[in-house]
Amino acid sequence: MPADMRARLGQTELPNLVLAAAGCAGAGRELAQFVDVARVGALISKSIMAEPHTGNPAPRLAETPSGLLNSVGLQGPGVDAFLQRDLPWLLSRGARVVVSIAGHSIREYAGLATRLSDTAGVTAIEVNLSCPDAEDAGQPFALDPRRSGSVIAAVRGSARYDIPVFAKLSPDVTDIVAVAGACVTAGADGLSLVNTLLGMAIDPATMRPVLAGKYGGLSGPAIRPVAVRCVSPLWAACAAVPIIGTGGVRTGRDALEMLLAGATMIAVGTEILHDPSSCSRVLRELEEELAALGVDRAADVVGRAHGAMARIPSGKAWPA
Repeated sequence: MPADMRARLGQTELPNLVLAAAGCAGAGRELAQFVDVARVGALISKSIMAEPHTGNPAPRLAETPSGLLNSVGLQGPGVDAFLQRDLPWLLSRGARVVVSIAGHSIREYAGLATRLSDTAGVTAIEVNLSCPDAEDAGQPFALDPRRSGSVIAAVRGSARYDIPVFAKLSPDVTDIVAVAGACVTAGADGLSLVNTLLGMAIDPATMRPVLAGKYGGLSGPAIRPVAVRCVSPLWAACAAVPIIGTGGVRTGRDALEMLLAGATMIAVGTEILHDPSSCSRVLRELEEELAALGVDRAADVVGRAHGAMARIPSGKAWPA
């Protein structure tokens, strides 16, 4: 008998724990050409902003060994178009939708949370904290525990009480546990990690950066060990906080590794660009991995890699 792959996202029960990560499935229409979006655990939208945004100049994608650099720059039509066109379409197909939001100020994040709360069909909000803070010389919110916590507090205070708020964290920090702790203390219902790592590629022929924006976010299999390393200490800090593990997952065995580290759900990202049906494939392969282990429920392996490893002392742990 196949293992129970269900997961909970706030008050919503997901049919399975494999999600489509933000930015890689667009607003769902592209993915729907290849798979039934209703069979994906949930679809995390590309990060939306308050106003339409053209993004960065081209070239803004560059393939690297086992990865992809992108400097797309949050191109999108804005929240109005998303709510009027994309969200209704996804809901009509039976999809569960986690809306990723991005902003350049705390007020902008809060405004987006308010707009989403006035709309039916939002399963959860994922807060992309890797955006530049206009009030702090353009430094990403995700690099500062205090600023990250302020964003989450504003979103949690503006969002409807029954919509879970997940903080999307960056691996480009010295202490990810401190940032996560600030977010949970500020009201985050869960964590999503990791976002891309900042990287760069140079073309030897031109002796210039490959990307017009010089730097870009690195994703794909190359970053999976980093993602696993980030998930692990957060489970140790507070296993009660649900974690969406993202970063380089391309097989069921990769997904199992994330679960063992402490993730409760898995998001497939860059692999979708290579294999649009990868969410379904990863789910099937994960079921096979669990069957080989004799496991009845995917939830039973969450955090198992830690064994008897002690959690962070209670004085340093964050509230559940």
